[in-house]
Amino acid sequence: MGIQTVLTQRLNLQHPLIQAPMAGGGDTPDLVAAVGNAGGIGFIGAAYSTPEQIAELGRAVRAKTPRPFGVNLFAPLPAPQSVSNAQAAVDRVAPFYAELGLPVPSAPELPRTSFSEQIAACLEMGAAALSFTFGVLPSAAIAAVKHRGLLLMGTATTVDEAMALEKVGVDAVVAQGSEAGGHRGTFLGDFNAALIGTISLVPQIVDAVRVPVIASGGIMDGRGIAAALALGASAVQLGTAFLTCDESGICEGYKQTILDAGEDETRVTRAFSGRPARGIVNRFMRTIESGDTSEAILPFPLHNVLTRPLRNAATKQNRPEYLNLWAGQGVRLARRQRAANLVARLAAETTAVLDQLQSLRRTDASRSATS
Repeated sequence: MGIQTVLTQRLNLQHPLIQAPMAGGGDTPDLVAAVGNAGGIGFIGAAYSTPEQIAELGRAVRAKTPRPFGVNLFAPLPAPQSVSNAQAAVDRVAPFYAELGLPVPSAPELPRTSFSEQIAACLEMGAAALSFTFGVLPSAAIAAVKHRGLLLMGTATTVDEAMALEKVGVDAVVAQGSEAGGHRGTFLGDFNAALIGTISLVPQIVDAVRVPVIASGGIMDGRGIAAALALGASAVQLGTAFLTCDESGICEGYKQTILDAGEDETRVTRAFSGRPARGIVNRFMRTIESGDTSEAILPFPLHNVLTRPLRNAATKQNRPEYLNLWAGQGVRLARRQRAANLVARLAAETTAVLDQLQSLRRTDASRSATS
């Protein structure tokens, strides 16, 4: 690709390519290391990991590559309002538990791992960058990240969110377009109002902040990368494109579902975690969202805890109809390949697109000169 930006220089990358963090098992150490070795940077999604697991993930990545890698956490959220009766939500998912041979579920409890313990582990794992989503980090956490010299990246779905992130001192903003798979990062205002497409969001954030902007959402090939760079992005972040790589940790059924899906088969849903996220529509999503959902879907992260045993069992049994099939709207462009081959292909495609555009520019200039 041969494209250097402020972010590639800061992180010592060959390509302005970021493998998105995918908390829940998609971003294995093998995947993160392979992306790094190929000249991009891979991220570990550590939001659901204990401090001990975070440390082990860091060791596993470092054993496979000397290249930089990153880690991602969810910004700490206020505890959800107390739920007086979780039985409606339990009853809605119970039949799925039975189908997978699991015991009858019970009302979920909040996770016990604290954010302060997680970020302390992240600072010790050898990562070169730390990204976060769902809000703004506490000032003490930001100071600690800065003190350790990690590149700090926050996720924004609107211009106002990007400006808020710049104000607290992030080094870069991830502009998450509405096409992106997985959880929405919205933290200011209404989720539906923040469903802004990548091609509209990126240039508006670029114009509003002084820090580098990373384009995310629906980018699957060199055409998307070239477009993002033309819009002013300093790098791109891809998630769905890496999920179908050999090194990805999702089950085979999930990979095949992505490869078979069309651009109109994803939807933003709260059915799996209680927080809006984009994934491929399946039977579980349709059933949970049917009828009255006011009590059938608990607030995040309680609903996420409720469905986790089901999702873990479905992964082991290779049953995608029960899984949160997080994926973006660019699914038709997904391919089966090794991560290193994907990075090389993306770099070559981007260079080809930029060369083509330059050739068109020269042709237009030549025509103007002779007219």
